[in-house]
Amino acid sequence: MKAQIYGKSSEIIASNYLKEKGYKIIATNYKNKVGEIDVIALDKDILVFVEVKSRETRRFGDPLEAIDEQKMFKLKCVASAYLKKLHRLDAKCRFDAIAILGKEELEIRHIVDIFN
Repeated sequence: MKAQIYGKSSEIIASNYLKEKGYKIIATNYKNKVGEIDVIALDKDILVFVEVKSRETRRFGDPLEAIDEQKMFKLKCVASAYLKKLHRLDAKCRFDAIAILGKEELEIRHIVDIFN
């Protein structure tokens, strides 16, 4: 998907993209003592924790390269604390990533279930 969007943060762009795909946004920039999750959304009955990475150019690599094993481990820990706080440890959930590339003309890639 390409879009012309000015002055919006990556999380807002990602949230709007997910809404267009039928997701319901629960939270953006969710923080707890463990860390932060960029977007939490519902995809039908699945709770989705979304990591958003953006770059204006590929000069410093692809945005998805910034999601390393340490970052993925931290995402799991933040999500676990979130689920525990809400007493929803039995919830169906998954982890997605959204990469945003560009400054004015945006390229948006959505990777569903980054752990598979």
